[in-house]
Amino acid sequence: MKILTDKQPRVEVDAILGSAVRQDIEHHMHHYPDPRAASLDALKIVQKINGWVNDAQVLAVAQLLGISLADVEGVATFYNRIYRQPVGRHVILLCDSIACYLMGAEHLAAAFKQTLGIEYGQTTSDGRFTLLPICCLGNCDKAPTLMIDDDIHDLITAAHIAPLLESYV
Repeated sequence: MKILTDKQPRVEVDAILGSAVRQDIEHHMHHYPDPRAASLDALKIVQKINGWVNDAQVLAVAQLLGISLADVEGVATFYNRIYRQPVGRHVILLCDSIACYLMGAEHLAAAFKQTLGIEYGQTTSDGRFTLLPICCLGNCDKAPTLMIDDDIHDLITAAHIAPLLESYV
């Protein structure tokens, strides 16, 4: 387990994030009265470029925002769509809320796992897909629902899996 302290080492922010990312984060900082409020936006910016956020990037964001490493790490680990380890080119989020569960999400999850040859939290060997559960996508009236990248797909059955996966190169 990592122990976080406020005595964080100093890093060269541009070397870790790049000057364009730093400038984008600095632009977002001005929209908030407290730098902590910009931490989620900053993490999203970093993730958009890299696909995930590593420890050095979390430290660089904390330094850039002038807040503690613990504050940024807390945001990064709280939000389930900030990825703290590498993920595939496409992230499949299967809703496992009660509505989706009652409409067959458990069977849909089993079909995805079999089709992709992976379990939750794993990435296919070609790096194309990562499969993750998510507690709710807010689309309960069209359950079962899933999200691939930023696209919502609803009323999904096992028969939809192959054509759906083929549409994500």
